Amino acid sequence: QVQVIESGGGLVQPGGSLRLSCTASGRPFNRLAMGWFRQAPGKEREFVASMTWSGGNTYYSDSVKGRFTISRDNTKNMAYLQMDNLRPEDTAIYYCGADPNGLAVTTQTEFWGQGTQVTVSS
Repeated sequence: QVQVIESGGGLVQPGGSLRLSCTASGRPFNRLAMGWFRQAPGKEREFVASMTWSGGNTYYSDSVKGRFTISRDNTKNMAYLQMDNLRPEDTAIYYCGADPNGLAVTTQTEFWGQGTQVTVSS
């Protein structure tokens, strides 16, 4: 079993920045792929970003590429999602996922946090 906890959401104006944080326990953190999905009201959960156990490979959805950066610090058991140039359409609940496959977080990932709200509005 893997426990996942994310934090760092909030209210930000368009064009602003936020950094989400995520930690996971129950398995060696440096063997877990980490990633983020989001779900806006009335919409399905969608992929945002993912990275391998080392952080050496990262993947982004087209809608956030160039604005969001996923990273990790395995010495601190932490993963991050730096979100810059935020837009109103980024408003959603953001979920951090952890996958023992070590390669990517996908819709098949079993372990998720409770979610953190990100609201982009003036």
